Amino acid sequence: MNVKTLLVRSIAASAVVVSGASFSATVTQDQVVEHYADLAHAVFADALTTAKTLDKSIDAFLSNPSEKSLAEVKQAWLDSRVPYQQSEVFRFGNAVVDDWEGQLNAWPLDEGLIDYVAADYQYELGNEGASANIVANEKITIGATTLDTAKITPELIADLNEVGGSEANVASGYHAIEFLLWGQDLNGTNAGAGERAYTDFVVGKGCTNGNCERRGEYLQAAADLLVQDLEWMEKQWSASEAGNYRQELLNDSAENGLRKMLFGMGSSSLGELAGERMKVALEANSTEDEHDCFSDNTHNSHYYNEQGIYNVYTGLYVRENGELLSGPSIHDLVAQKDKQAAKEIQKQFDVTRTQVGQLVTSAEKNNQHFDQLIAAGNAQGNALVNETIMSLVAQTSSIERAASIIGIDSLNPDTADHEF
Repeated sequence: MNVKTLLVRSIAASAVVVSGASFSATVTQDQVVEHYADLAHAVFADALTTAKTLDKSIDAFLSNPSEKSLAEVKQAWLDSRVPYQQSEVFRFGNAVVDDWEGQLNAWPLDEGLIDYVAADYQYELGNEGASANIVANEKITIGATTLDTAKITPELIADLNEVGGSEANVASGYHAIEFLLWGQDLNGTNAGAGERAYTDFVVGKGCTNGNCERRGEYLQAAADLLVQDLEWMEKQWSASEAGNYRQELLNDSAENGLRKMLFGMGSSSLGELAGERMKVALEANSTEDEHDCFSDNTHNSHYYNEQGIYNVYTGLYVRENGELLSGPSIHDLVAQKDKQAAKEIQKQFDVTRTQVGQLVTSAEKNNQHFDQLIAAGNAQGNALVNETIMSLVAQTSSIERAASIIGIDSLNPDTADHEF
């Protein structure tokens, strides 16, 4: 299933709430928190399913590299991002997710740690691991430490994250895989994504840029680790697992569960999406701070981050197989207290989702991707990104209003130290 198909389905699902046909029975706070856990499990289960598909696609590609099979792997990566990006709303408020997330989605990264880069590569100042090039070297030295990298395994990659004390040393996760598939995006704020040739993975005669076998081993290990990590998180939310995080959440008070839900929505909307993922890149006109910077998929990542916030509010989620999961929601709790406020809050969500959707339209229809929109000389593009930031700020205010209506105080969503 491709990204555009899922985009259409997510918009269609939204009509359920817009038409007033959300969960109609009187709901309790406990029911809403339990459905939140069901949503989390469904999203992480879908992320796991699509990661396994990506893993198999990588195996097939490496067994017979070609332009066609590389394109298929890239599409599998893009598809895997759709459920994962909708999972990020669960980071905030749930330490079990936030503590785990860095191994899967840390960015920006100094890609010179992993593989070859252009001669004029701009890396984080003072990062001694920025030119280590694990693919090319069976031993790497960072500071006074020499590390054995002869055998590239999931365990090695996990251990190399933040090696040398730098957060820019990201060895694993979606973005390490993205870099290995696309290569660097050397276009700056001009059109175009990374253009790695499939021959970078051809073993023996025909190999380009050397170390093709090790590059494939790295790609395989990173994909295996991604699957392992997602298997663990899926179990944390499963109703059939004993003693996991889901049980901890549901054994706590419903009020604390609702606070986690609303804090997660507000923090994702404000500090993370508006701040870290848009404001930082816009103010610095920096493509290095773009989220999916190698593939130019940032517009979809932003859209599905916003979709994840919306999922938690409405209790709706379109699964990877097209099934619509629905149940008791914060929207229902608000509507039971104040129907007019519920309509107004829903309207703000619709406005913001439409606004974030304009980033997708800009990329897909106008060929103006996020890295072009943030360019210093692109006044129209800058305005579009800034309008999206402001809409996310307004959405956060609506989330705080919803919290107040249902009796959840002291929400204080994380701003990530940004001022809006």
